[in-house]
Amino acid sequence: MTYINGGVTAAKGFTASGIHCGIRKNQTKKDLAMIKSDVRCNAAAVYTQNKVYGAPITVTRENISDGFAQAVIVNSGNANTCNADGVEKAEMMCDIAAKALGVDKTDIIVASTGVIGMTLDVTPIAESADKLASQMNPDGGTDAAEAIMTTDTISKEVAVEIELSGKTVTIGACCKGSGMIHPNMATMLCFITTDCAISSAMLQKALSSVVKDTFNMISVDGDTSTNDMVCIMANGKAENTVITEENADYENFRVALFALSVKLSRLIAGDGEGAQRLLECKVTGAPAEKTAKDIAKSIICSSLVKTAMFGSDANWGRILCAIGYTPGDFYVDCIDVYLSSRMGTVKVCEKGFGIEFSEDKAKEILLEDEINLLIEMNQGDYEATAWGCDLTYDYVKINGDYRT
Repeated sequence: MTYINGGVTAAKGFTASGIHCGIRKNQTKKDLAMIKSDVRCNAAAVYTQNKVYGAPITVTRENISDGFAQAVIVNSGNANTCNADGVEKAEMMCDIAAKALGVDKTDIIVASTGVIGMTLDVTPIAESADKLASQMNPDGGTDAAEAIMTTDTISKEVAVEIELSGKTVTIGACCKGSGMIHPNMATMLCFITTDCAISSAMLQKALSSVVKDTFNMISVDGDTSTNDMVCIMANGKAENTVITEENADYENFRVALFALSVKLSRLIAGDGEGAQRLLECKVTGAPAEKTAKDIAKSIICSSLVKTAMFGSDANWGRILCAIGYTPGDFYVDCIDVYLSSRMGTVKVCEKGFGIEFSEDKAKEILLEDEINLLIEMNQGDYEATAWGCDLTYDYVKINGDYRT
């Protein structure tokens, strides 16, 4: 597997574009994107587990219930959630995209992100659809990635190549996510494209398998969004042997999809609202997989751990505290804790108790922009990794006036 340049249009047969249409007041920010395959694709998706979810999810679920899709339309600036006419507006967006792109409206994935509870005016979308469609091109992935951003400070794109049955297969993606990030499913929109020949059933199986260990292991602020959606479209243009069962090609595809999703998860966590540091928590030696995952999430979600990391304070007691209130059967008196970054590693806790360590060295380690929290439980063979960020003053500033 090889990482390559590009994003959602890296795979054969995909085009995209993104423009400012007028949903957002700031005319320098793009707010409407389209992604299209030359041919109809096998499709799969996973969605937020919040009981309050956006109207676009209702419509997309219905549209791809047959396992097929060909295009995506997505806006930023308005989530189209908790609106009485939300489903109607989402269906209108599908109609608009279908006419502009020349595809069936039931083959449209529709998504929205932004402020919750504000009525979506589709007029600027309708007025800009033809212009957007006319700009679709194989180099338009970055424009699309920029158009789905809200409080993101960077656009997020990743692409990989693998060999399957003697053919080069490409998987590309763009995503957005910065705030209201918490499992399950990690607050975000993510659109994945591939030229792999793979059935809808195997595509769904691979995506669901990957999401639980990547996007479901991110937390920025403990709030699960209303509009989370990860969609994948596969158009088969790589002409590999069609994957219809769990064989070697399926596993290689799944591994590549996992690697791509880890990259995206790290980009989202590192770009958390107001964040200065990416936190990666790896739990090893756990007695069960669920225990490893729950402990990693517990640490990443702890406000006290996050603020300690913001202050570059080696307050390891907060990490042990977060472990202690995690549900599950395990022993605390076996646990070792390490703090690590590119500046080195320092052990701060052994068998559940504090030990002497250099505060100066720990400070040097924690001043880096990527911090690793390493938890060795010494109680089994299971492990898990979660991603988050520090909690800064700017998080409050950003969210204090987000709507107004």
